[in-house]
Amino acid sequence: MKSKTHFLQDLNLNSILEPADPTDKNYCATKIVGTIGPACQAVDKQVAMLEAGMSAARFDLTWGPIEYHRRSLDNLQTAMKQTRRLCAIMLDTLGREVMIRRPFRIEADGWPNQAGQEINVKMGQTLTLTTRDIECTDTLLPVTYPKFAGMMEAGDTLYVGRYLVSGADSASLYLEVIEVLDGCDVVCIAKNEAVLDGLLTVFHVERSSDELLNLQNDLPLLSDYDKECIISLAADYEIDFISLSYTRSIDDILEARTFLDAVGLTNTKIFAKLESRQSLLNFKGILNEADGIIISRGNLGLDCLPEKMALIQKTLIQSCNLVGKPVLITRVVDTMAVSPRPTRAEATDVANAVLDGVDGILLGQETLRGSFPIESVQMLVSIARQAEKVFDHHYHFDHLLDTAHEVEEGYPSGATPEAASPISSQGDLAELDHENGRTGRALRRIPSNESYSSLTLAIKAMTRFGPSSYGNLQTMGKSDSSSRLYHGSPYLSKLESISSSAVRAADKVGASLIVVYTHTGRTAQLVAKYRPPMPILTLVVPRLVSDSLRWKLEGRHNARQCLLTRGLLPMLATPQPHGDAVLSEAITAASRLGIVKPHNHVVAVQRIHDDFCVKIVSVDELGAGIKRTVNLDVTEHGCLTQVASTPGAASAVEAHQLLGHLISSTSDIDEAAVSKAMRLLSSSSANGSSADGHKS
Repeated sequence: MKSKTHFLQDLNLNSILEPADPTDKNYCATKIVGTIGPACQAVDKQVAMLEAGMSAARFDLTWGPIEYHRRSLDNLQTAMKQTRRLCAIMLDTLGREVMIRRPFRIEADGWPNQAGQEINVKMGQTLTLTTRDIECTDTLLPVTYPKFAGMMEAGDTLYVGRYLVSGADSASLYLEVIEVLDGCDVVCIAKNEAVLDGLLTVFHVERSSDELLNLQNDLPLLSDYDKECIISLAADYEIDFISLSYTRSIDDILEARTFLDAVGLTNTKIFAKLESRQSLLNFKGILNEADGIIISRGNLGLDCLPEKMALIQKTLIQSCNLVGKPVLITRVVDTMAVSPRPTRAEATDVANAVLDGVDGILLGQETLRGSFPIESVQMLVSIARQAEKVFDHHYHFDHLLDTAHEVEEGYPSGATPEAASPISSQGDLAELDHENGRTGRALRRIPSNESYSSLTLAIKAMTRFGPSSYGNLQTMGKSDSSSRLYHGSPYLSKLESISSSAVRAADKVGASLIVVYTHTGRTAQLVAKYRPPMPILTLVVPRLVSDSLRWKLEGRHNARQCLLTRGLLPMLATPQPHGDAVLSEAITAASRLGIVKPHNHVVAVQRIHDDFCVKIVSVDELGAGIKRTVNLDVTEHGCLTQVASTPGAASAVEAHQLLGHLISSTSDIDEAAVSKAMRLLSSSSANGSSADGHKS
């Protein structure tokens, strides 16, 4: 896969060092997820975190009784009402976690506590991990998985640490296995000093640097406690996302989906957490089936070589960007658990992740039990805003188009993604190379078999949304190449086409906002895939539906699920007799937020019956409504075909003709034609007059 690079448009250090605009607090494209725990369970804390920019709240089922999480959810509902802000709800499962079994007590607030049981370990000290049912001591640590000893070999590395440990903690211990006794005791030697406290987890580090040799535990994907909590909490709260811990393959996603559908959570989306090398080897299948990806850098950093982590992160993010699925990272500002300011390395890490294209950042210990949960959210938002200002949106857009074109050129005539790409979710890299050699497909402009395999699978997953924007913008009518490469339905093809076209139009007219009407969030997610520099206001109109037994209001789910896609700003809209009224209401709301100002341009994407329409509107003199509208309708082929009859329409018609040529062109995009069309649109807006004599 061709890598993305970062280009800073201005290398003037003086301008870079200028303080951030204190009034620039209206919008941050990057999403922030906070883990709710003792440090932020109170309503006032959650109110402050929502106002600081938290988009979603994560409730970790690994630790804490169900009643504690229920009380946290109640407080979140109250905080949302007080702030009038949407917040998505994510449940994080326990899954296949292996822990040290130690007694705990329940505090007055309902949170379990193991204080007073600290274990001081010296480097070189001998410790034994056992599957026997005995009490925990300073040298004997019972584990919760009965087959644990059978997975170990002499020389293996184990990591024992506090759950959600941070770089500011001393509760991180590396052990080397010396021997396994009687099939139940694993004798180890400590490689460093540590003070172990709190909930302790055990991670078996992969013993090979380039293969998968470790035996994997056979713990269930969803524990009984996971299932109990999901069913119980879903009865009283709308669960938007499930974070699937220790996802290993596509089969895990399918199993979770089957369970969620069986308990009535058909609208709940699944985020796969990548926590081991096995998940990386099966990543293509996981990406194809999951609704989003969480790069769990804590455990993943243990299972992979440190020098490879940056490359792994960039590759995963680019793959998710390519197919338009949200990707989150963890473990970013560890030291803010005890400090109000991150280290320079942490601040740089966050900014680089934003420049790489990450959709959101997940805070763990920083908000769960840290001393500065609100400041952590504020800091991430501040860093992300500054990085977004220098994000090369044009390069990202072109990168998606060029990548799709390269893959298209790589297929022999008449080939399909199904025939040309390995689709097994379980194969390793050697098998991929073998399949590449067996099929004998031409690798044009692709650096290696490995990258080509990853890329073709990503493009294949992309066809779930429809054909590439490159095929729609540049190759329409060219030897039937789009229909040869992609086999999505016409409806999905139209979605991909209109989304990329709307972003290009918004860029050319210098729009301050893109408005997308949506029911499922799919169209908005496709628009966001192209990373436009302006916010994407996602309008969701709630609607009543019946299952023959009762009426239910739908729409809130879809709005909240947009909160984990970069650039989307979801809003529940009041039902109106026609679309322009809803659009006017949206512009008014955006004006109150400071996103649009008088005379700014706004691009709107909406579906009218079976056709799609792109509207380029101008904000009125008061900044509170629409000044005039140019309609660009999209037919079943995804082409712009007509302009609504409005004042100044003569120039707009000429502009439309140029834009129509752009969309249906079989050659490269004519930038001069685009610029002329947009100047004509601006001219027609400035010269037109409304019925009451004011400039429209």
